[in-house]
Amino acid sequence: MELTIKKTKWMLPLVFALLISFSLIIFTLSTKNPFQKSPIKAKVPIFVESKLHIPPTRPISTIPRLAYLISGSSGDGESLKRTLKALYHPLNQYVVHLDLEAPADERLELVNFVKREPLFVEVGNVRVVVRSNLVTYRGPTMVSNTLHAAAILLKEGGEWDWFINLSASDYPLVTQDDLLHTFSTVPRELNFIEHTSDIGWKEYHRARPVIIDAGLYSLNKSDLFWIPQKRSMPTAFKLFTGSAWTMLSRPFMEYLLWGWDNLPRIVLMYYANFLSTPEGYFHTVICNAEEFRNTTVNHDLHFISWDNPPKQHPHVLTLNDYQNMVDSNASFARKFRRNEPVLDKIDSELLGRTIDGFVPGSWFDGGDANATISQYILRNITSLRPGPGAQRIKSLISGLLSDKDFNTKHCL
Repeated sequence: MELTIKKTKWMLPLVFALLISFSLIIFTLSTKNPFQKSPIKAKVPIFVESKLHIPPTRPISTIPRLAYLISGSSGDGESLKRTLKALYHPLNQYVVHLDLEAPADERLELVNFVKREPLFVEVGNVRVVVRSNLVTYRGPTMVSNTLHAAAILLKEGGEWDWFINLSASDYPLVTQDDLLHTFSTVPRELNFIEHTSDIGWKEYHRARPVIIDAGLYSLNKSDLFWIPQKRSMPTAFKLFTGSAWTMLSRPFMEYLLWGWDNLPRIVLMYYANFLSTPEGYFHTVICNAEEFRNTTVNHDLHFISWDNPPKQHPHVLTLNDYQNMVDSNASFARKFRRNEPVLDKIDSELLGRTIDGFVPGSWFDGGDANATISQYILRNITSLRPGPGAQRIKSLISGLLSDKDFNTKHCL
């Protein structure tokens, strides 16, 4: 009897505990686990690339500002000075460069020329690349020199809207007032770069050969080295080719230097062994970058006379080409010999420039610009006085942008 009572005392709690446990198991199976976190929607990882964005351009209501690279080699010092004065405007920024092939005294003279010019000193918008680069036109060193100048201008040049690369053998066909006035109404994100994916004969003569430019590692200029083996065409990106002379937007220049998705660096390394790199690097990058491919305008703003098919260098322009230059409505022309008589004709009839002088504009009426710094530079720098050249450029730009197929012709 006593044993039965003891069994009853511990059996009842056991049965009760079993019932409670069974109930909890059933409840747990039929409902959500109270200790399980609710599923959270996966977030896209934040990489460096996603933190960067294309910077906004300056408002179109402002007067544009241009950033120029003017480069030359041995014997080009005087031509470079002349081109610089013909292009000068206080609103713009300038980098001038004579490569290492030029004698030291010629490079030093360019430095002293900029330091001696009171106007350049007062405004402070002309810079000389003192540590010169060795540049081989057909190799990648011309591109590296261009990127070097762009980096200087981005670091020290303040606000500007477009970057233009020229050589000492280029010359303007319009005044800077003409150019700035016309581009005041042009969207700042556009890139003027002549380009095509139809590389034709260049595939076998430029893309497949492998070259080495000694200018990348040597202090003395020499011809390119050729590798016997050929290479296949790239599959990671599509090749484009075109003119080496461009007018590129600031956002695109920043992209080339920052390269947040690495495309500019990858393409640059590929073009390090490419023949005539300047005719392909910028074109290939812009047309393979989704953010920029629809900003292209297929024109280099130059008048250039080529053979058909084109050779390595264009014809040298003379007085016989003068009317064709004017009729082209282009902003610049090349290639000119030093002191070619047609340059004097351009100065007198198109630019209104006197010998060794600056091109007149709203900031400068002519004569000695250094004697009128206080009168003009400080008061009329943001005024423009466009002339007949503005109408010619407007006709060219309007025709390009109003083409009914403009939006479908990018990077073809």
